[in-house]
Amino acid sequence: MAPAASVEGIDVSSHQGNVDWAAQWNAGKRFAYSKATEGNYYSNPYFAQQYNGSYNVGMIRGAYHFATPNDSSGANQANYFVDRGGAWSRDGRTLPGALDIEYNPYGATCYGLGQASMVNWIRDWLNTYKSRTGRDAPIYTNLDWWTRCTGNSSAFSSTNPLWVARYASAPGTLPGGWGYNTIWQYSSTPIDQDRFNGDQTRLVALANG
Repeated sequence: MAPAASVEGIDVSSHQGNVDWAAQWNAGKRFAYSKATEGNYYSNPYFAQQYNGSYNVGMIRGAYHFATPNDSSGANQANYFVDRGGAWSRDGRTLPGALDIEYNPYGATCYGLGQASMVNWIRDWLNTYKSRTGRDAPIYTNLDWWTRCTGNSSAFSSTNPLWVARYASAPGTLPGGWGYNTIWQYSSTPIDQDRFNGDQTRLVALANG
């Protein structure tokens, strides 16, 4: 049974610009994921302010990569991410880098890949990230996209934490054989709102690996 305790957090990208981290801390947020990279062509120009700013007010912070599987291999994009902010250190304050794999904002929903090819792309990214950092990256996704584009694959449910997006009163049915969600993105108002499924000690444990 999932623990009743939880920790509130947010995730941000260049859309938020420079974030008032003191205000977020005062609002009760204790962790934050910041977008570092997208594909093999984009770095968030606000990443340093977001990633370091959240850390400096006392939050546990992490970086995420927005995947575009039609642009290059999973390995290529994982390396691009690690080299531009997605690395990890065991300082008790840094979460493993996350893979944001979801609807394509630029074209075909599944980026032109079949389900088996998509699973292989994700595996390539995750394996490369782990070889670079020693960590199993959380996967950010949602039930509909994961079902459509991976065939609801359960290939990663025993190794990679699930960060599920569902704007509702509960996380709902989880994708891909995951028995529980580690993080739930439950709203995008006024900024993406996230809830860690556990207490602060479990959040620190995830940071420490």
